[in-house]
Amino acid sequence: MSKIDPVTLEIMTEGLISVVREMRATVFRTARSVAIYEARDFSCGLFDATGQVVAQSEDIGSHVVPLPWSVEQSLKELGDDLAPGDAILMNDPYRGGTHLNDVTIIYPVFHDGKLVFFPAVREHWADVGGSVPGSMSGTANEIYQEGIRIPPLKIMEGGKINNAVMELLLSNMRVRDERLGDFNSGMAACKTAERRLRELISRHGLDPLLASVNLNLKRSEKRMREKISSLPDGDVYYEDYLETFGPNGLEPLLLPLRLTIAGDKLTADFTGVSPQVPAPVNSTLAVTAASVFITLKSALDPKHALNHGSFRPVTVIAPEGTIVNVTHPAPAGSHGEIRKRVIACMLGALSQICPELISADIHRTSFHNLIGGIDPKTGREFVHYEWSAGGNGGFKGADGPSVMAAIDWGDLSTAQPSEVLESRFPLHIEWTRQGIDSGGAGYNRGGLGMRRSIMLTRGSASYSLLSDGAVMPPFGVLTGQSGARVESFIIRDGKRIDFPTPGKVGGFPMKEGDRLILQSAGGGGYGDPLTREIHRITEDLRAGLISMQAATEIYGVVLKDDNTIDQDASVEHRERLLKARPTLQAAIADFDCYKTVGYSRKRICRVNPADAQRFGQTIDDCIEILGPTGTPLRAWIELDESVEAGQLPLDTLGLGVLGAEEGDDVKVRSLLIPVVT
Repeated sequence: MSKIDPVTLEIMTEGLISVVREMRATVFRTARSVAIYEARDFSCGLFDATGQVVAQSEDIGSHVVPLPWSVEQSLKELGDDLAPGDAILMNDPYRGGTHLNDVTIIYPVFHDGKLVFFPAVREHWADVGGSVPGSMSGTANEIYQEGIRIPPLKIMEGGKINNAVMELLLSNMRVRDERLGDFNSGMAACKTAERRLRELISRHGLDPLLASVNLNLKRSEKRMREKISSLPDGDVYYEDYLETFGPNGLEPLLLPLRLTIAGDKLTADFTGVSPQVPAPVNSTLAVTAASVFITLKSALDPKHALNHGSFRPVTVIAPEGTIVNVTHPAPAGSHGEIRKRVIACMLGALSQICPELISADIHRTSFHNLIGGIDPKTGREFVHYEWSAGGNGGFKGADGPSVMAAIDWGDLSTAQPSEVLESRFPLHIEWTRQGIDSGGAGYNRGGLGMRRSIMLTRGSASYSLLSDGAVMPPFGVLTGQSGARVESFIIRDGKRIDFPTPGKVGGFPMKEGDRLILQSAGGGGYGDPLTREIHRITEDLRAGLISMQAATEIYGVVLKDDNTIDQDASVEHRERLLKARPTLQAAIADFDCYKTVGYSRKRICRVNPADAQRFGQTIDDCIEILGPTGTPLRAWIELDESVEAGQLPLDTLGLGVLGAEEGDDVKVRSLLIPVVT
């Protein structure tokens, strides 16, 4: 290994990345699903014989980073029975997958009888069966309603396809010709990789190529260890929530995270997380761990290509049978929601120690919207899968990007072209625009979400939605404010139809002429909006990104009669708004600061009724508490006359999040959620 010079190392490393890029090009050109060939909802990766990812390119992190668990499980079950010409197919979340729609092909490549590499392709198949078109139902209560589970199995053996197994799978999926076409595109990509790998082995030799792989993994590990070492040793804690609904409305599920930094090692511990539930808010260990890695890689080492070496200094603890490590038979479709909530917790924790490296919360959910049925014009089944991307969080250097793929999405397209959708499906895209005021206010504003109107032009269809963040919005940091929540409703005959469980719909019947209105979440704000430069607020007003009301009430600017900004009056108005912010004195709580009812667990904040009245709060209102760190702690109000007026009892975890001590003043504010138009 020491004989490999730096130039040769780079040539072979880039050669392997080039193999993955050619795999991606093959899928682009041959796939049948709009979601794959237009929106790029697929990823390719190259793995060594032990299952370590050694090369990827502009792929989706949420696909590639969990893939080692899939390869590892496939090796565990089939590794002693693999031969040239075999191909493994799997999608089982309980065996290292993500959700059932992400169907994975793993293709062993041999050289002189030795297993040397695994090219792999993970594609989002638009339907894999289940109770609703598109397979992802917001009302599923067991995994059987989410589609057909495929354990690691040999779909090809000795170069011959297992037709009986393929027929069994396709017979349980909608739009079978698309599914078969997507499978063939993945196989073509794997065979392309095999050819290119043989060329690299012929050019460089197998041993030097494998030695270069090991060297590249080691230098990635070294970089990550150096980055972790630059952070202060110790523990930081953050908590967030996922949404389920009961007869009385929102029943939040607690997602706590403790990060421990010890030298060049980092541990992410989710002990205390809510148990798995019979609702689509659970996901797998692979997804949870991958979300930790994605955040660290993006924050600490964003400039270098991803491989398995970056993972080695990180340990993830995710208790089995919980929403972050689901087991049979609970639904596992919410990998996009758990992933983004884990990323949010990572951002909240890291914001307390290295705020200059992170952003505010991103758009909270993958926002899976699905419309399917039979087109009366063609008599054929159709399934449209829509994931309107939202805003990203503001960060130290700039406003958050609007309607753009977040760090876990790679180069995933955020808005599928209207022309393609209207030519393939009985749909009409009436308009698409950014939602005014959807970005969280801040010194650097959060990015805006997308607002979109889709009309069903003929026949009937079924609409399903699997999302999160329809009640709890993306949070800001350093006193930045929340971005907009996700929203979805139907306009029928001029009247609005809202769904009983926001963000979660299972098979709502649509009629011809119905309009589906979608609003993706905005990003959280970074820094105090009262410190944003007035000329930037003027630009936002001129561009139609914020409303006059937000400019005055949140950013603190005063407009003249001609709608120009009055500089002197704005300074005075900002000072009044700053002084009017409610504060309480932190105290040590002598009670349990959490309330558990069934699966739900949430932080409670006991306050004196006089304080609640003074701040305009009432029982069970959700508030944000801010301390010196500026990282928001969310809690639900309980009125308690035994609490001394002017005080706010908190536990040690809460004080730690705020960076506060007993006796410090902390700010209290309503959960400020933008009204989007």
